[in-house]
Amino acid sequence: MRVQQRPIRALSMWVRRQPPKVKAFLGVISGMATLVLLRFIVHDHDNLFVAAEAVHSIGISVLIYKLIKEKTCAGLSLKSQELTAIFLAVRLYCSFVMEYDIHTLLDLATLATTLWVIYMIRFKLKSSYMEDKDNFALYYVLVPCAALALFIHPSTSHNLVNRIFWAFCVYLEAVSVLPQLRVMQNTKIVEPFTAHYVFALGVARFLSCAHWVLQVLDSRGHLLVALGYGLWPSMCLWRAACSPSSLRSSISEDSVLLWSMSLFAEKSITRLKM
Repeated sequence: MRVQQRPIRALSMWVRRQPPKVKAFLGVISGMATLVLLRFIVHDHDNLFVAAEAVHSIGISVLIYKLIKEKTCAGLSLKSQELTAIFLAVRLYCSFVMEYDIHTLLDLATLATTLWVIYMIRFKLKSSYMEDKDNFALYYVLVPCAALALFIHPSTSHNLVNRIFWAFCVYLEAVSVLPQLRVMQNTKIVEPFTAHYVFALGVARFLSCAHWVLQVLDSRGHLLVALGYGLWPSMCLWRAACSPSSLRSSISEDSVLLWSMSLFAEKSITRLKM
């Protein structure tokens, strides 16, 4: 069994040794190849959104397992969970008043589990919470996202307030993982459960991106027109491109590699090389 693990670990180590530009290039090529594959095997693009929410739920389930089994929240960012709860709550409101479909139920389930994780970190396992490492100021993302939403939002027929809320949750979702990445950067170590969670977030965001991009391609651009005029369609494309695996920082580019190393390596903690 160890013989089968070594090539994967060797590949992970080789990629980690590459310069940031090379890793970014490999990530782009892998992403494009996966998009092409998904276009041929997935006929209903809504399935990609459902899959993204399912993977996100799996990631949160990993956190729940960690909190229950190990009785510690070390290495987890409370602020990332709070940002996630905020954008899910806003998106849930928008879903109720603007569409109300299966996405609403998925968001409701994800929000409920996220709130439970927040409760555990803030109260039950507070003694193990690394507050000094979780030092990413929330206003760094909340204020810019709110400002962007005020000026750049959909020009559809919905109520103006709802359109602003919609834009806000779209922007906030794209950057909600940043506090978790900061914690990983500050601690310089990643234990397996955290690596699995960050990897799940990356996969979920990629599937969400694929859902959007494939819809635009198959509609021959008509979807962008349906979103309205102005900068909003372009911002939607930016949001789709923003995922934990595509953020241009060394820590985020290593998230998938950290996951593979923690999965196949014999040690329980992976140390970051910053």
